[in-house]
Amino acid sequence: MTFRIAVGGIHTECSTGNPALMQAENFRVLAGADLPKADYFSFLHDASDVEILPLLHARAVPGGPVSAQTYEAFKADFLERLKASLPIDGLYLAMHGAMNVEGMDDAEADWISAARETVGPDCPIAVSYDLHGNVSQTIVDQIDIFAAYRTAPHIDMRETMVRAYSMLVKSLETGIRPGVIWAPVPVLLPGERTSTEDEPAASLYRQLPDIDTRDGIWDANLMVGYVWADEPRGTACAVVTATDWVAAETAASEIALSYWNAREAFSFGPVTGPLDDMLDIAEKAETKPVILADSGDNPTGGGVGDRADVLKALIERDYSDALIAGIADRPAVEKCFAAGEGAEIDLSIGGTLDEKSPSVTAPVKVIHLDDPAGADERQAVVTTGGLTIVLSARRRPYHNIADFTQLGLDPKTVRLLVVKSGYLSPELAPIANPNLMALTDGAINQDIEALPNFRRQKPSYPFEKDFAYSPLPSPSKRWACADDAKREM
Repeated sequence: MTFRIAVGGIHTECSTGNPALMQAENFRVLAGADLPKADYFSFLHDASDVEILPLLHARAVPGGPVSAQTYEAFKADFLERLKASLPIDGLYLAMHGAMNVEGMDDAEADWISAARETVGPDCPIAVSYDLHGNVSQTIVDQIDIFAAYRTAPHIDMRETMVRAYSMLVKSLETGIRPGVIWAPVPVLLPGERTSTEDEPAASLYRQLPDIDTRDGIWDANLMVGYVWADEPRGTACAVVTATDWVAAETAASEIALSYWNAREAFSFGPVTGPLDDMLDIAEKAETKPVILADSGDNPTGGGVGDRADVLKALIERDYSDALIAGIADRPAVEKCFAAGEGAEIDLSIGGTLDEKSPSVTAPVKVIHLDDPAGADERQAVVTTGGLTIVLSARRRPYHNIADFTQLGLDPKTVRLLVVKSGYLSPELAPIANPNLMALTDGAINQDIEALPNFRRQKPSYPFEKDFAYSPLPSPSKRWACADDAKREM
């Protein structure tokens, strides 16, 4: 027998403090036959017992909320492709979990519920998530299989997708239908304080594979959730895919309580502090490269990416041998291209996406222009004094060595490298000597207790601190109904 499995989804992370709405052009859209060709979907292929039906998958660098028009267009396209693929035996959705859409509190629930309505009650649905995604009862009620990343920085994205997909195939091949139980934990902490490279998160996540081996358990997950969206569903939680209800409840309660009990122990991994303090350390350092993370404006966490706070501070200090990568500023990039390499111009840098973002005007020399794939992908490298600045036409991170070598830059040789990041990426962390994180301002600043907190469920740590908690695992409505039916037989 050949099982027909449809694949699609939408994957991004949205800060409600970022005013720059995401539009269709901000997404990489894979549709039809192009979907399995992407590196992160390369495990998908037809087999003797599986036929893959690629639908639509839209993925974007984190940012502000997705415009309602953009979201509805993506969903309509996805559902049209899903309807055309029917009948199917299973559906795999590759999601993030922290998408925010204009006028909508639980966008993933809307997408997954629409998919469930389309495929009907008998088709198993598997989803994969980022551990910084938010889960809700509505989501849990629609699905049969759940798997989430177990690393932050994320080095197991593909592995997680394979876990979710493989459980779906296993369910179809064996005829065994698992269910999902979750246990919310009223804690919301930033990813920079919950990196799995550091304790206590390292130990908490190490326990998950052992829980997977328990009888009746298929997959155990600890979700940190997403703190920079002021919305009711924001929460940490445990989520377990299992065939044994009692075992799942026990595991979910255990995971949830372990996170709750550790809540006060989470802290930043690198040396962290106000920008001026971090720059004082950098100036005194005799090693290189010192890598400074501009944490409040990190585009991979939902930051705007156009702030010039650190640039301004370095200019004021007359700092030399520093590389700043990068600042999103399309008008500045276009002005550099109009001037040409070697030109010396006065350039306004920063503050073009968010009117609250600070900018700097300085005399610069255009050193290098990069035009790999049209205006949206253009980059410009400029210098002013002893500073080298990378400007990008679109919001983007500079977290991989190739991001620099493409521009003729070597991050290992500079005295100070500034990147818009929280914890450093797996490629930059090994070369940091040392790694510093500045508590800068921005849409995802680390002063989370000062964030707008009007719509989150209360109480929630650390917004509120003096309250008790006991896990209350809740099953998927689908699993609860199935269990009730068994009891009546």
